Amino acid sequence: MDSLKIYLGDLTYNTIAVSTESLPINIGFIASYCIKQFGNKVDITLFKYIDDLEKAISESPPDILGLSNYCWCQNVSQEMFKLFTQKNPDGLRVWGGPNFPIDAPSQKKFFEKFQNFDIYVPIDGEVGFSNVVEKALQANSIDRKNNVLESPLDGCIIKNPEGRLLYSLGDTRIKNLDEIPSPYLTGLVDKFFDDNLIPMLQTNRGCPFSCTFCTDGREAVNMVNRFSKERTKSEINYIANHVKKNVHSMFISDLNFGMIPGDLETCKAIQEIQEKFDYPHKLLTTTGKNNKKKIIESIKSLSDSLSLSMSVQSMDDQVLKNIKRDNISKEVMLELAPVIKENNMATTAEIILGLPGETYESHLSTIRKLISAKLDDVITYTCFLLPGSEMATPEQQTKWKFKTKFRMLPMDFAKLSSGKNICEIEEVIIGSKDLNFDDYVKLRMIGFTLWMTNKGVLYTSLIKFLRQQKIDVADLFFNMVEHRSQSPLPIQNIYEKFVQATINELYDSPEEILEKIQDNSEFQNLVDEKAGFNVIRYHHTMILSECMDEWTEYALQTAYQLLQYGGKLNDEIQKQFNDISNYCRGKCHNPLGQDRMNTNPEFTFNYDIDKWLDEILDIDSLDKFRLSESKKINFVLTDEQFKIIHDNIELFGSTTVGYTKALKMVPERMFWRRSN
Repeated sequence: MDSLKIYLGDLTYNTIAVSTESLPINIGFIASYCIKQFGNKVDITLFKYIDDLEKAISESPPDILGLSNYCWCQNVSQEMFKLFTQKNPDGLRVWGGPNFPIDAPSQKKFFEKFQNFDIYVPIDGEVGFSNVVEKALQANSIDRKNNVLESPLDGCIIKNPEGRLLYSLGDTRIKNLDEIPSPYLTGLVDKFFDDNLIPMLQTNRGCPFSCTFCTDGREAVNMVNRFSKERTKSEINYIANHVKKNVHSMFISDLNFGMIPGDLETCKAIQEIQEKFDYPHKLLTTTGKNNKKKIIESIKSLSDSLSLSMSVQSMDDQVLKNIKRDNISKEVMLELAPVIKENNMATTAEIILGLPGETYESHLSTIRKLISAKLDDVITYTCFLLPGSEMATPEQQTKWKFKTKFRMLPMDFAKLSSGKNICEIEEVIIGSKDLNFDDYVKLRMIGFTLWMTNKGVLYTSLIKFLRQQKIDVADLFFNMVEHRSQSPLPIQNIYEKFVQATINELYDSPEEILEKIQDNSEFQNLVDEKAGFNVIRYHHTMILSECMDEWTEYALQTAYQLLQYGGKLNDEIQKQFNDISNYCRGKCHNPLGQDRMNTNPEFTFNYDIDKWLDEILDIDSLDKFRLSESKKINFVLTDEQFKIIHDNIELFGSTTVGYTKALKMVPERMFWRRSN
């Protein structure tokens, strides 16, 4: 008997650069579990790239095609299923992943809308998919498809030959995750250690929180299960020994990294490979939402490559109640601030624009509270409706009177071999009964200004100086938006382009977007980066590459006005501000230019700003750090900084979108010049 031929795909677009750059361990887990269960009875091939899967289906279609379903690959998966059906009408089509409604009426509509699949595996796919494979192996090959679809299977939702949905959704989650053989240690994913993909580590699954905006807020996945410490350590070492030299990052897919027992050992293992292999330079993960002291203890050894994420979403008590959010309080954050700084750790706060009950004023209040808590970075995300979340249910949408539009996911578009143009689309909240569209746009501008100006080390000196002069730092960002007509012309143009892009990316329906991009000129606009990009990251890159000096001058101008209006200026403060200004100018100069290694600005200083910034408790004012004599300082980029940025640009391309993607993989400290 021939082996059952199976293709598994976790697809990414790569028209202009790889858009979903994580190595596909999700389908690796499913494959390794099936091979453990069925041995040589199955022949499994894994796919990441659309072109590779298209070619394989066309030339040698499998018996079963299984594809992952996330918001970034939903439409292209349907196209692959459609192609598969043409090549093998008797083949089984299995879809799985979190991008699936949680209420039965919406699930029925989902099956009606997306008709090119037979079975859905909604949670932890190993058991559900292996049940499909087991039934297929038992069935007569002549009528295998109907045999598999005629009765329920545990962990699956089946559309039977008559079109009726068959449910059997008991608890099929694997508690001891080591029952799933490692995709790394078995060599299953070796071919994906290429020049494009970033390794991903998973040490546990599940989330104890119930956030309504998240697909992991469901009760079904509240229990956290983990892999053994020994296995995790072995995988970390395997990754370090196989990763390409031009890849400097690593994903950790855990939802609350640092908070779960065993995370301290994981951090120690990563630190050991950093010392041995000089990898990874940057870790991309989400740190835990509570137990911050424990998280600090776990991740402090990785402070250069990982920031402490405060996923607060909002600081408004009623909004937090609306989204079932167990949140860390502002007071706890303030209490931890000295400990965080003492351990040389960066902190990032994530907030969401458009949450249920959020108003313009409450959103501004959230920003003020987070800025006053001295967080290093405050990132604003637009709220979007994930089909697998409670917030996306009809009841929630009606209750809050969400106003939604649709937009393309950045870089997620392609021309298929059939000639059809395809892209991925998300539904975003641009208003509600508590928030109008004009306020949405203005808050997006403030979020962009925060992204540019309250990030990493660049303006740390300016912000610290304003705080010591008793200036509310949030007013720096709010005023930059409010008075943008007074900014340098290149900055005015950036703000204007940002607003237009924020409006122009929105459509009334997914069908409108898909129809529009069938026009080859519209599709070419995507290729030419005139549409379909991440608006904040894109304009951030524009400033870094075109007018960083002008942005700095505008930030300094706004700060100076705040000092003036606050009656803070005198001769001494003026001298200190001049030094602060030159320090910022030196740090930010020419971060991405081809000649950046040769354009090293020099300024004369009367104060030791580096030493002042190192003062942990922020008690001593700058006047206590006056130099005995003035000193000239150069601002330079190191060879290491140049190489890491260069390698990432090589990885993703030297276009604006390529730069945007590359900079996401670069530690913030690598952007800015160092005083020498």
